[in-house]
Amino acid sequence: MDLGSVIIAVTGVAGTLGGSFVTQRTSERAKRREIELLQGHEAVRENRLLRRTCYTELNRDARQFTTALNHHLHVMRERRVEEADKEALDDAKRVHRDRHSEAQMIAPDRVLAHASEVNQALNKVYGQVKRLDRQEPEPGETMATAVEAQAEIWGMLRAMRSAMRQDLGVATQE
Repeated sequence: MDLGSVIIAVTGVAGTLGGSFVTQRTSERAKRREIELLQGHEAVRENRLLRRTCYTELNRDARQFTTALNHHLHVMRERRVEEADKEALDDAKRVHRDRHSEAQMIAPDRVLAHASEVNQALNKVYGQVKRLDRQEPEPGETMATAVEAQAEIWGMLRAMRSAMRQDLGVATQE
C-alpha cells in the first residue's frame, strides 16, 4: 500500500466516523429543542392555569365583598347593625384583600389596572359604610351616596372580568 492509498483509506474512515458523529449531534440538538419546546408549552399552560385560578377567585371574592357591602347597607337601613353583621363585612374585606394581593403578583398590568380600580372602589365604599355605621360621616357622605357608590362597583367588576377573560383568551377584544 502506498501512502496515497493509506490517506484515502484514513480519510474514508474518518469521513464515515465524522458523519456518524455529526448525525448523532444533530439528532441530540433536535431532541433538546423538542424538549425545550415542550417545556415552554407546559410553562405557558401552567401560567394560564395559575392566572385562571387567580382570576376566578378574585372575581368571586370581589363580588362577595360587593354583595356584603350591599347587605350591610340594607341592614343599616332596616335595623340596628349587630356584631355578626360587622364581622361578615370585615371577613369579606379580608378575603378580598388577600385575593387582590395574590393578583398583584400574577396578573399582567392590563388586568391589574381593572383589579386595582375595583379594589380602590370597594375600600372607599367600605370606609364610607364604616363611618356611617359609627355615625361619623365625612362631609357629603350619606346612605344615598354610599348606595350609589356601591352600585357603581358592579360596572367595574364587569370590566375587570372582561379584561381577565381577554387575557385568558376566552373572550374577544371589545
